[in-house]
Amino acid sequence: MARSNAARNLAPGSQDVKLASVRKDIPRLDRLIHERLRLGIVSALAASRVLTFSELKHLLDTTDGNLSVHARKLEEAGYIECAKAFEGRIPRSTYSLTSAGRRALERYLEHMEALVRAMKEPE
Repeated sequence: MARSNAARNLAPGSQDVKLASVRKDIPRLDRLIHERLRLGIVSALAASRVLTFSELKHLLDTTDGNLSVHARKLEEAGYIECAKAFEGRIPRSTYSLTSAGRRALERYLEHMEALVRAMKEPE
């Protein structure tokens, strides 16, 4: 009886190892973070404790509406927090990464790193 891929000893760098990594890590990618702009938001907030709406908008080269929609999704997931205040009569929104958001980003990066390592293994 033939053994399954999981039961076989897989040689490092083999196609089976690469496919096993894809099979394991791709489904584990956080789809909420995986979108380009949302990944940009959480990455920027991981690098900087607090950023304003304007700073994020300019950093990510996006529109007000696009940033608002994606930031709201991250906020609803508990990955970022938004604080709204006024400076004089001007509204100011600041964003920060929550501990749940930092953990989600770390897990996402671990899965991406595993995929990169598997693909770099010589055959």
